[in-house]
Amino acid sequence: MFHEESFLNYLALERRFSPHTVSAYQNDLSRFLAYIKEFQCLTSVAEVRHSHVRAWAASQMQAGQSARSVNRRLSCLNTYFKFLKKRGLVSSDPMRKVTAPKMGKRLPVFVQEPEMANLFSNVEFAPDYTGQLERLILEILYATGMRRSELVGLKVSDVDLGRMVFRVLGKGGKERLAPYARYLAGLLENFLNLRAEAFPGTQEPWLFLNKKGRHIQPAAVYRAVRKYLSLFTNAEQRSPHVLRHSFATHLSNRGADLNAIKELLGHSSLASTQVYTHNSIDRLIEIYEKAHPKGQDE
Repeated sequence: MFHEESFLNYLALERRFSPHTVSAYQNDLSRFLAYIKEFQCLTSVAEVRHSHVRAWAASQMQAGQSARSVNRRLSCLNTYFKFLKKRGLVSSDPMRKVTAPKMGKRLPVFVQEPEMANLFSNVEFAPDYTGQLERLILEILYATGMRRSELVGLKVSDVDLGRMVFRVLGKGGKERLAPYARYLAGLLENFLNLRAEAFPGTQEPWLFLNKKGRHIQPAAVYRAVRKYLSLFTNAEQRSPHVLRHSFATHLSNRGADLNAIKELLGHSSLASTQVYTHNSIDRLIEIYEKAHPKGQDE
């Protein structure tokens, strides 16, 4: 017995992980369990020892997986075995003797400010519902730094046009308010009118509906973002998360307080936000050279 279904239910119902995160954990756990069943001939999770986990991690590295990918999968196993130990399904946690492979720090990929300005200035989005849907997806992701799952989860009732804020349900079911600029209020009002015209009488609570009037899927958001970013940037990654990184980096570059950025992003700890200061080093050098008495000495 390996108790996969109980573990996944625990993640979804007790930990309140998003469906996307639960799916990722399921994939990572399935790979590990397939390995120990086939190559270690184990028939129960109670038989797993630290040597089995180490052998699996080594096989992943030999197969060309990056240290970051292996560490993510080990993190899944950490959560899995803690769950099993807490439920009394195993007597000991084999992860206590497993050391994660070292990896270099990877800075977030972001789009430069001029490229973002070109996108919104030069793209002619169709005036119909679909065109304005795609525009609003891009505008909100960049204007608020929302995660893709948070954007997809927005309901019409989460839009406060008067206060100009979104009510966002983040990771772990944590709720926060995300402010937006006045220009976006006009776009939202126009979009809500188009939505009402396109789907009169709809009972769907979700802000974003596909052309059939159903709740938009995360894959559709990814395709829309990639389509438009590909027109204006050579960045290797062109996903919705790149717009989140761009939001945070541009705020940091313009001197926004790191704690404020943390709250806007919905990070639980400042350590997650501090990575954006690395992307601002050129800006810090510029400030230093202008402000320090000897910064401009030849």
